[in-house]
Amino acid sequence: MSNNKKQDYLADTKSEFMALANTIDEVILRLDNIIADSIKYNSRAGYFACLYRKMTIAVKQGIAQGYFEDAARMEKLDVAFANRYLEAYDLYAQKKIITQSWHFAFEAQNNPITVIQHLLLGMNAHINLDLGIAAAQISKGSDIHQLQRDFNKINEVIGSLINSVQTDLEDICFPMKFVRFIDNKSKDAVINFSMKIARDTAWANALAISMHPENSWNTYFAGLDKNIALVAGNITRPKFSESLVLKMVQYFEPKSVAKIISCLKD
Repeated sequence: MSNNKKQDYLADTKSEFMALANTIDEVILRLDNIIADSIKYNSRAGYFACLYRKMTIAVKQGIAQGYFEDAARMEKLDVAFANRYLEAYDLYAQKKIITQSWHFAFEAQNNPITVIQHLLLGMNAHINLDLGIAAAQISKGSDIHQLQRDFNKINEVIGSLINSVQTDLEDICFPMKFVRFIDNKSKDAVINFSMKIARDTAWANALAISMHPENSWNTYFAGLDKNIALVAGNITRPKFSESLVLKMVQYFEPKSVAKIISCLKD
């Protein structure tokens, strides 16, 4: 993206910034706008937005089908969770301070890394950091353990999308099939193992946050963010065996951001 075009983008969308969502439908609309802007401005920010849109629609369907114990609470969690990403996206575009984890993910949009690494950076910031914070925030004044079963269910919904995401990535780039075998512990190890850690971390963080007095939360968030940003560094600088496969994947990936977004969104 050229400097002039980036400046135009900021000017064009500034009036829409900070319009956080109140409902799941509003979250989906915001994600649609981010995806459309990403196609228009050739921005890799659209990669994670596509993945997150699928997750949000799946949660919405789960609520409609009575999958969760408390539908109203689940929508409240989903919206609070999404707003942390939407706010980070908006603030970064305005060159304002955001969490280190999201800053790392957004800055990487200009780096020569693979689509899967972009997705993992977004999941790292959003699930490792944001999900635990959102869970603690909506549980203020109540026993957070009452949320655990639905919290586990929302993560089951996220996890159920893994095969779909893997298939999308293989459609984008055939060598992505080899990524399944980087870690012999699981055919989906590169994505799913990281997400399992993220899900477990999010609940542990939610419990830890809830045990701290609210006036100390921001300090605690900052410490979490610092550690989670270190994980982002590992994603962009993988171990040697993973690096070799990812370099091959990157060589064969389409060069068109719009084409990749189209595959991820469908």
